[in-house]
Parts: sequence; structure tokens; C-alpha cells
Amino acid sequence: MTPFPFFNSFWTLLCQMSWPLLLGYFAAGIISQFISPEFIARHLGGKGLWQTIKASLFGIPLPLCSCGVLPVAESFRKIGVGRGALTSFMISTPQTGIDSIAVTYGMLGPFFALFRPVAAFISGVAGGIAVEFFGGMADKDSSADGQNEKGSSCCKSCCERKDSSVSDENPKEVGASAKFASAIRYGFSTLLGETAKSLLTGLAAGAILNMMVPDSFFEKIASAGGLVEMLAMLAFGIPLYVCASASVPVAAVLIAKGISPGAAFVFLMTGPASNTVSFTFMLKMIGSRGLLIYLLTLASSALIFGSIVDLLPFRMISDAASHCSSSEALSLLDNAGGILLAILMLRPVLAWIQDGIRRKR
Repeated sequence: MTPFPFFNSFWTLLCQMSWPLLLGYFAAGIISQFISPEFIARHLGGKGLWQTIKASLFGIPLPLCSCGVLPVAESFRKIGVGRGALTSFMISTPQTGIDSIAVTYGMLGPFFALFRPVAAFISGVAGGIAVEFFGGMADKDSSADGQNEKGSSCCKSCCERKDSSVSDENPKEVGASAKFASAIRYGFSTLLGETAKSLLTGLAAGAILNMMVPDSFFEKIASAGGLVEMLAMLAFGIPLYVCASASVPVAAVLIAKGISPGAAFVFLMTGPASNTVSFTFMLKMIGSRGLLIYLLTLASSALIFGSIVDLLPFRMISDAASHCSSSEALSLLDNAGGILLAILMLRPVLAWIQDGIRRKR
């Protein structure tokens, strides 16, 4: 098999998600100028239901992955944010973000784009409340600071992110032009650089699924029934590390291959919100019982919301995603977006190559 079908599928997915993703990066940069992690932390101190709700609401627009959310949550813990609010933040934040909402709208349609943050909010609040009341005592966290680097190693560049692009600016530079320039740098340089590897991985996975995995494979899973289909996506999504934006092309290909929209939604919830490497870090923050509640809440919420998606008469969800794996002719605008996004990704890709060469030496 020649490599060209892979590159054709990869390029199609890249072009189709380019403009929504670029819009998302721009919006994330603008948000970074007005909603910083420090601002959020000031409003989440203490314990209680309201703090848990606010933690979920604050986390939804932030473009943080399941690893990148950990150092931010650790900073919250140090100033006294309760475990319920921490859990709510860690469940809801990685599932979505302003960038992934834009990509979801562009590739899966408006229903998924709206339903995804709603599910993230409800699951986050549910998990926070459960940990608040049933989490028991947290494990000793004397080594939590030491675990910060270790637990977040799954996404080192993401976790090394400065809390806010504003913090890098001179305090006197508060004019509109300075804020706009800082937003552009954060969105299209810092944030894109931190998520480019995950995005490329997600695109490659989607292209490989589209090219190599026959439709009959997914038809067998789909024919097993809704629950079995969702459990398969659950087992696939929980241990995997994939950011919220990168999960969208994979979900689109899964739907196009015959997986139900509800089962794909299970993957959209669990893939970004969990990965095996981050579990060690969370164990120190919310305790072993809290971690168990975290996973049970995420899994049960994904199954519930996935079932709701399949029960609703929104078959256009499948139609909206079916074109994402096809090789239909791309418009000039689509190709222009793909070229622009590829150029912006070139810098972090070259940095990874140089880093790899230095390590070999």
C-alpha cells in the first residue's frame, strides 16, 4: 500500500479543521488576556457547592489538556481550593475549550459543539460533589510538589506553560495593541506549539483509521449493540492521552466508519479527560478514593450522555461527520486554511526534531 492514501486523508482532515481551529486559537488568546488562572484561583478558595460549580464553569473555556490542567489544579490546591472544586475543574476542563468547541462545530456540527460543554459541566459538578461528600481523607501530599513534574511528564510542554501570557508582559503595557499582540503570540505561538503534537497525533490516528481499518471492523462493534459499543469506546478512551481538539477528527472518522454518534461521544469525553500517566498526580491531589470517584464519575457520565445522544433524533450528527473522512474535493479556502495551519505548526515540529537530535548526541 502506497503512503499517498494516508497523506491524502491526513491533508483532508487538516484542511477541514483548520479554520475552526485557527479561530479557536485566536479566541483562546483573547481569553488569556482577561481570564487568567490566578483570577480563577481567587474565586475558588474554600469548599462548597458553589465553588464546585464555579470551578467547572471557569474550566470549560480554558484550552488545557488532561496533563496541562494538573499544574494549574496544583496551584489551586496550594491556595486552599477544596478537593471537590479541584475534581470538578479536572473533569470539565480537559473535555472542552474554546478551541475544541470551534473545531467540534466545524467537523461535527452545532449539536456536538453545544452538547459537549454541557456534558463537561454536568460531569464536572457531579464528580466534584461526589468527591466532596464521599472522597474521604486525601492521601498525604507531602510529595505532591515533587510529583508535579513527574505526573505531568505526559505533556511536558503543555505543563510548562506559563499561567498567563499577560504575566510575561511589562505591567505598563496595558494598551489595546499590546494586549492584542500578546493574545496573538499566546494563541498562535504558545498554545499552538503546546498542542501541535497532540493535534498531529490525532490527525494521524484519524487518517490511519480511515485508510487501514475496514468498515466491517467497526460494523461488528456497532452490531453488538449500543452498550457494548460504548464500553469499547470507554476502554479505548480512558487510558489514551489525546487533547480535546485532537479527539475530534478521530471521533469524526469513527462515526463515518459506522460507530454510533453516542459511542463517539463517549470517546470525546473520556479521551481528553483522562490518561494513565496523570493518575499518579491526581492520586496525590484528591486521594485514592477521590481518584476512584473521578474515574467512576467520568465513565458513568460518558455512558449516560452517549446514550442520550443516541436516543435523540439527531441523525444529522452522523451526516455532519461523514464527510470528514472522505477525499472529496477541498475548496480553495479549505486548502488555504490547511497551508496556514501547517506553516504555524512548522516551528514546533522543527523544535521537536532539533531536540531529538540533541538527545541522541
